[in-house]
Amino acid sequence: MDVSTCPFCSQTVASAELERHANNHFEDDDKLVNANYQVDIAMKCETNSWEKLLGSSSRTSTCEDRSRGSRRSSTDEKVRCLVGLQIKETFYRVEDGLMTLLRHCLEFERENSTSILSGYVDHFQSIPSEDVGWGCGWRNIQMLSSHLLKERQEATEVLFGGSRFIPDISSLQRWLEIAWEMGFDTLGSNDFDRKIYGKRNWIGTTECTALFRSFGLRARIVDFCSKELGSWESGLGTDKRKQTQIYGPMDRFLSRGDCSVPHAGFSGYGNSKYSGTHLRNVNSHQVLIDWIWNYFSGSSTARNCCIIVSEKAPLYFQHDGHSRTIVGVQVKHQRNGMEKYNLLILDPAHKTEALEKSLKENVGWQKLIKRGVHTLKKLQYQLCYIDPGCASSEEMEKLKTLDSVKLEF
Repeated sequence: MDVSTCPFCSQTVASAELERHANNHFEDDDKLVNANYQVDIAMKCETNSWEKLLGSSSRTSTCEDRSRGSRRSSTDEKVRCLVGLQIKETFYRVEDGLMTLLRHCLEFERENSTSILSGYVDHFQSIPSEDVGWGCGWRNIQMLSSHLLKERQEATEVLFGGSRFIPDISSLQRWLEIAWEMGFDTLGSNDFDRKIYGKRNWIGTTECTALFRSFGLRARIVDFCSKELGSWESGLGTDKRKQTQIYGPMDRFLSRGDCSVPHAGFSGYGNSKYSGTHLRNVNSHQVLIDWIWNYFSGSSTARNCCIIVSEKAPLYFQHDGHSRTIVGVQVKHQRNGMEKYNLLILDPAHKTEALEKSLKENVGWQKLIKRGVHTLKKLQYQLCYIDPGCASSEEMEKLKTLDSVKLEF
């Protein structure tokens, strides 16, 4: 029988049982934290005064430091364990790369059109026996991660403990719990009671953002909202369950920035050569399309006819009930002088093998990947994008509180 040594307690266990055994250490840590909390409460109640209990402010500081140190130690231990035990996701890998096939197909449409694409992206499909109906958010996180690990060296060094591979959903759930424990999106984590491992809860843009921020990546959120929804700010700071129910995760615990300007962390917006032509003040979903165009066109590394490869990462694209990954945008210049836009989207609900076949044969892929403005019928959308570089320690503290820019249409 194959045996392995637990990285936590050095106990020898069967290799097949190692993951289950190690996961118990996460639960044991949680019980210990809760027990310590209950002891603290009992002591406070008995003395009826925090100062009386500790005797002096210096002692208070010492105890608080020990408490924080204990929490950090517990979190660090979980990270070390997870780095070693996380499971690599298996998926259908497209020969030559899915984005390469998409570029080839777009070349056949190059007349009177311009397409801007993200770089390398793997497609991760939802699997009927595993996550169909609830796992789209995790699959989109995996798609974004595939780009970051391939295209950004700084992300490769920090994502998932430097493992250089994409973990499965269960492992990602553990990483999100650690992000919450570190203090990222505390308000949002309360909706899940700070536990997500083994559950089939839907996640959304804020969970995606908190996860990537916990690794020091500059994940940002942009909200697009119809004026028909009224004022969002009236609901901020209240319990989500007391507000109007929305089918799917659309987070309300976000502080909203000035809708007239892009997020300060987004350097590409407004500097594109297309921005003056394509950015218009219109009261429709074209606002969303224009933002996405300016995002991808902000920086490009290569040109092939009318196909531009952008340095920008894909976008996590959320609306009520579902989320997908935007990998590019296309504009066609029509004879009447109008411009027709299409988002280029990878959907976790589609089978990767079917995408590959349609792209290789250049037949039917448009129905799977292209989405025009007329298909954007929701009243609210959220995007998560990831700026280059890694945050400093001081910036990391600021990133723990999630905020967004709001744009109305």
